[in-house]
Amino acid sequence: MFDFADAGVVARAARPVLSGSGLGALVLAVSGLLVSGQPVQAQPTAMSPQAAQQASPVVNVKAERVSASAWYVQGLSAMGSSANQNFISNAGFVVTPEGVVVIDALGSPALAERLLAEIRRVTPLPVTHVIVTHYHADHIYGLQVFKAQGAQIWAQVAAREYLQSDAARLRMEISRQELAPWIDENTRLVPPDQWISGRTELVVGGRRLVLEPVGPSHTPEDLVVYLPDEKVLFAGDLVFRSRIPFVGQADSGHWVDSLKTLQSLDVAVVVPGHGPLSTEAAKDLALTRDYLVYLRSSMAEAAQNMEPFDSAYESADWSRFEHLPLFKAVNRMNAYNTYLLMEQQAK
Repeated sequence: MFDFADAGVVARAARPVLSGSGLGALVLAVSGLLVSGQPVQAQPTAMSPQAAQQASPVVNVKAERVSASAWYVQGLSAMGSSANQNFISNAGFVVTPEGVVVIDALGSPALAERLLAEIRRVTPLPVTHVIVTHYHADHIYGLQVFKAQGAQIWAQVAAREYLQSDAARLRMEISRQELAPWIDENTRLVPPDQWISGRTELVVGGRRLVLEPVGPSHTPEDLVVYLPDEKVLFAGDLVFRSRIPFVGQADSGHWVDSLKTLQSLDVAVVVPGHGPLSTEAAKDLALTRDYLVYLRSSMAEAAQNMEPFDSAYESADWSRFEHLPLFKAVNRMNAYNTYLLMEQQAK
């Protein structure tokens, strides 16, 4: 499966992006993605229920403690597929004396059930809230499980446009084919019960969670969750650790600025959207930031000089990043989308 697990890819990449140097439009269709004139075909990987059940042992949803109150589960460094049930992102939860606050719901209802079982292993208290860091598929297709348990869903108000879009419907249709049987006709998008438009404090059982909108960055609706008393930051997909970030049609300039804002927080532990947790917050925030800065600087110069993308990509020095997982899978697409963005901004 081509890595379209992030729901926002469809929302933004499907829009025509005009290229001033003749690279043409960026076109996304169900059959593939046009990257610098070359279609990359999305190969169907849907499995039978029997085959999927046989493959499921590779998916180990195991909660690890982050701090006195916080826990997280770590997704695989891989593309979303039937074999891994779309378990490619992280999720977390905070246990309070009055209930549990979950951060993101993973990429399928089956995964959300496993996350709920891990929560039950820690505490019998109910899940009161689920905070959505952003509406990409690998983070939200499990929401209906928590909604059925009576949890309130909170998200940043910029997600409203995506939820009402044809792109959301298309993303679900594709997922029902490529992630079957884990995503099926019973899987649905769950809108928030509470929209957040600015910095918001949520207090449950005496535990204080600060919800900070930081989009548009990776997506328009990015939201981070900070536990100031325990110095824990759930950074969502603003931070990718031990793998190349997925940039897509992100506002990478604002993403860089948002990372600088996060660096000003007093943080001991960062739970990224993808990859292992970090006890070296400054270092790992800097790695994502430095990758984005290099993408922008290398592609901006090429776009300004009207250098063809292929030539610009080949001449760029990727040595600092090419050892990271998924580099070959996503770096060229990241660079191409950034080239188009920088081309637009140079006009």
